[in-house]
Amino acid sequence: MPVILAALVIASTVVTHGQFAGLDNLINVLRQVSFEALIAFGMTLVIVTGGIDLSVGSLVAFTGVVAAVVMRAMADAAPALAIAAGMACGILAGGGIGAASGAIVARFCIPPFIVTLAAMLVARGFAFILCNGQPVYELPEQLRWLGRGFVLESALGRLIPVPVLIMLIVCAAATVLLSRTVFGRGVIAVGSNEEAARLAGIAVRRTKLAVYVITGALAGLAGVLHLGKLMAGDPKVGEMWELNVIAAVVVGGTSLFGGRGSVPDTLVGALIIGVLNNSLNLLHVEHFWQKVVLGGVILAASLVDAGLRRLDLR
Repeated sequence: MPVILAALVIASTVVTHGQFAGLDNLINVLRQVSFEALIAFGMTLVIVTGGIDLSVGSLVAFTGVVAAVVMRAMADAAPALAIAAGMACGILAGGGIGAASGAIVARFCIPPFIVTLAAMLVARGFAFILCNGQPVYELPEQLRWLGRGFVLESALGRLIPVPVLIMLIVCAAATVLLSRTVFGRGVIAVGSNEEAARLAGIAVRRTKLAVYVITGALAGLAGVLHLGKLMAGDPKVGEMWELNVIAAVVVGGTSLFGGRGSVPDTLVGALIIGVLNNSLNLLHVEHFWQKVVLGGVILAASLVDAGLRRLDLR
């Protein structure tokens, strides 16, 4: 996967006559990728268990609106306290909807596609209801740093965006969680063979519940960071984000059949999608053609996954 990413970067630099390789553009790509990559780390866990979560885009909108409403309600409080309270409420709201989806999937054995499709509609609806369909403004100015700021700007300059640093920290934590812990081994076992995992003493229901909670909470974190970027709680944001998130996970090599996946590879997949989208924008490719290209990439990755699975079965 890193080889494919490197080849794509070189090709993008050539076809855009060097525009892609500009420092400002590269930093912009990393910032754009960071929001969806955060969610993709959680989605990796979900897909490794054999599930899917279609609600993440709507959760970004819902949690952003929740955080914005809380911050505006605490306008008289210290900005740091209002931001902390808004962040906590946004992340908890995302985790709560994730918990509801995971509980239904685990307890009633309803296909995750149906459950999370319903959650997607409910979350989007609540986002509009909560703000009466209007973006929420008048937020603490200090919030801007979370979405648009840079780490140690006085020393390093405008080099490392805050969302990128958070993405890398979460990537490291998720990597350890999946590959170095008992819980992570349980996630892989559930995706590989659920019945065997149950007979081995793994709490299958709790494992499924946990991965949806983690994904919902990460969608909440992405929603709050994106709120800092826009400086407005907009119920319309996050539309079709689930497409890019799932694409990043699949392109990163996580099996849609469950049982196999890697968080670092998901990060590479997210970067591939981000580089591809940015290059198409620089080339002024029409938006609907970009969707065609992205759909083709997802299909190609799925076919490769199916082929690898068939070889494993042989």
